[in-house]
Amino acid sequence: MNWYLKVLKEHYADFNGRARREEYWMFVLFNAIVSILLVAVFGGIAAVLESPGILFISYIYFLGTFIPSLALTVRRLHDVGKSGWFLLIGVIPLIGSIWLLVLYCTDSENGTNQWGENPKARGNREIDAIGKE
Repeated sequence: MNWYLKVLKEHYADFNGRARREEYWMFVLFNAIVSILLVAVFGGIAAVLESPGILFISYIYFLGTFIPSLALTVRRLHDVGKSGWFLLIGVIPLIGSIWLLVLYCTDSENGTNQWGENPKARGNREIDAIGKE
């Protein structure tokens, strides 16, 4: 949960730097859980009240997390040594999505690259304390 909050609070629209695998996948996990819960709860309420407009609340959440999700994805691509524009490879049917998934699962590029130093190699280990509290 702390990784999720870190992305939303500290790196809301930060497209610079690098994001390690753990940060990316923890955000994806909690974002999926929250999204499913919102759709289930408000979808159920909308069905009971016969008012599909209630689902608008979940749409607000999706719009609010779009920019942080995009920024995190770009920073994850930076971590493996690719430009953020490489995200457009996902437009290629099937192959693009698989290729991006492989990149998201790939370990960080060792050392410093053009987008910054390796987040795993930083002198302070405060990032490792996230999720261990």
